[in-house]
Amino acid sequence: MQSIVVYCGSNIGKKPVYAETAYELGKELANRDIKLIYGGGNMGLMGRVADGAMDHQGFVTGIIPNFLANLEKAHKELSELHFVDTMHERKAKMVAMSDGVIAIPGGYGTLDELFEILTWAQLRIFHGPVGLLNVNGYYDLLLLQLEKMVEEGFLHPLTHQLLVVDNDPAGLLEKMEIFRQQNPENKPLDSSLYVDNN
Repeated sequence: MQSIVVYCGSNIGKKPVYAETAYELGKELANRDIKLIYGGGNMGLMGRVADGAMDHQGFVTGIIPNFLANLEKAHKELSELHFVDTMHERKAKMVAMSDGVIAIPGGYGTLDELFEILTWAQLRIFHGPVGLLNVNGYYDLLLLQLEKMVEEGFLHPLTHQLLVVDNDPAGLLEKMEIFRQQNPENKPLDSSLYVDNN
């Protein structure tokens, strides 16, 4: 993988582990020479993941709508920063530039982006790995909800397997690379790739 989109919150969270792990993810991407693509802000986990990459000589591309540039305070020290007109344009541009996607803790926007890209993967519009970094068990209940959706017949088990889960940045990136190598057309993989290592 040469580039990965990271979806994350513009808030910092109440526990230091969220900011620490966001920074560690940025650092891990830089150390692996993977370009970070993200929403372009300098606040919250957005800022921390970008700082983690930039502090370790990574390449960071920010993409931010003009109307959010002041609200989210666009990061001024990135490798490149693109301004777009709408949220839809932002999301499409981010994904078009990426080989994979990672969601870390966030709010409505992060969940919106995560489920949109999973839908695109289900429809074979997006073919890269989709990762969920389950920091501090933040997404435990969401993962249970996905299992409930499978149980009740609203989510196919193979579609469920399109989401790669881990609680460690390095571990998640390794699973995503295996997914990419073994699964260029989003075919189902070994179930061990989809288990959170708590």
